[in-house]
Amino acid sequence: MIALTLAEIAEIVGGRLHATDGSPVVTGTIEFDTRKVTEGGLFLALPGERVDGHDFAAQAVAQGAAGVLAGREVDAPSVIAPPVETRHANAYVLAGDTGGEGAAVLEALAKLARHVTDRLKDLTIVGITGSAGKTSTKDLIAQVLSPAGETIAPPGSFNNELGHPWTALRATEDTKFLVLELSARGIGHIANLCEIAPPKFGAVLNVGTAHLSEFGSREGIAQGKGELVESLPQDGVAVLNADDPLVAGMASRTKAKVVLVGESQKADVRAENIVLDEHARASFTLKTAKGDAEVKLGVNGTHQVGNALVAAAIALELGATPDEVARRLGAAERVSAHRMDIRDRPDGVTVIDDAYNANPDSVRAALKALASIARSSAPARRSWAVLGPMAELGDDAVREHDEIGRLVVRLDISKLVVVGEAARAMHQGAHLEGSWGDESVRVPDADAAIALLQGEVRPGDVVLVKASNAYRLWRIAEALLEAGTK
Repeated sequence: MIALTLAEIAEIVGGRLHATDGSPVVTGTIEFDTRKVTEGGLFLALPGERVDGHDFAAQAVAQGAAGVLAGREVDAPSVIAPPVETRHANAYVLAGDTGGEGAAVLEALAKLARHVTDRLKDLTIVGITGSAGKTSTKDLIAQVLSPAGETIAPPGSFNNELGHPWTALRATEDTKFLVLELSARGIGHIANLCEIAPPKFGAVLNVGTAHLSEFGSREGIAQGKGELVESLPQDGVAVLNADDPLVAGMASRTKAKVVLVGESQKADVRAENIVLDEHARASFTLKTAKGDAEVKLGVNGTHQVGNALVAAAIALELGATPDEVARRLGAAERVSAHRMDIRDRPDGVTVIDDAYNANPDSVRAALKALASIARSSAPARRSWAVLGPMAELGDDAVREHDEIGRLVVRLDISKLVVVGEAARAMHQGAHLEGSWGDESVRVPDADAAIALLQGEVRPGDVVLVKASNAYRLWRIAEALLEAGTK
């Protein structure tokens, strides 16, 4: 973050100072975890379900934080007095008192992020939203832009009202690009995030059924996702998926320049001649108004082609050549954990850990990658889909789980292991589509799935593990990989 005194921060966030004259200068990072506090940083005292950050405020200051952004007054015990003069035992900026302590701190954080991003005149902010693929696309964009200047992007899927400003406040005078994910669980959420860090580039990947329970319909989801392109300035760029009618239709909702990407002939940046290798890594011809280039991706899954086109379009608009874009895309790696992490065991078993999150669109993409990998060899390898529940589907939960079970059968996946009661409809859908015998089995939990797989997986099999992240099914993938080393 840019250097600011506590007095300046108090004025920016509309708060007040407590036990400080406001002179301490924040020169480090902003953190809400005392284990990550940096010298000269600012600690966020956020109340949580299990612990209250206010209880750790004094500890953060003792560890070197220049101050604390808090929702209430907290006195630092004298026994944790700072060992050096530059540390201030009682150096607090108190946020406003509206909406409770946590809400006040988050609102203050948002104001601080907006102030900092407005101050950084040479900073280009890129926003990405969509029902699926945001994190993978964010990682690709960051890697494609980083050769052109310092680039900041959030770790994993840190894309909410805390992660968004927290990431924006990582930017300094040396930062050239800030790449942000924007998630939403209702109308107005993305618009609010755009107020925190106004993007100049906005990319909408797709409109699926993630968070259907909150929005009510795909049209409602499209309305919410389109808030990103509505926020763009006239000299901005909206990158839209030409292959998704609901996304392409957002072109009329922005005053920014529109760049269409996809496989459609109407796309300005498109992919042709797509070929997948034995690990579902795509090669394709990148077609652009600036010329063509051959791309060979290092990330896995045919869905990554669309993600790569978004990254390419943004880099091209920022001055890169098609050949530069192709080289950068070819060098890009998987960054975030538990997302299409494909590893081979010594015995030839391939484990696909895509268990960080799941919605109908991302599960379909993962299943297609599994089928592609299994069929890349002759004879085809035996394939396993180990699937847990997909969350936040509302009244459509049974239907969506049922359709995934049917898709497993249609893709000719050898074995389906359904984990948990909430995913029961997957098992039922597979049977109704034509599965029989033990091709589909339902187990109660991850431990039962691990026991089944360790007893039945054979050398050469391909195993996909995927579910919504609350179920932590990546433990299954980790157990399979560990078993392969014994």
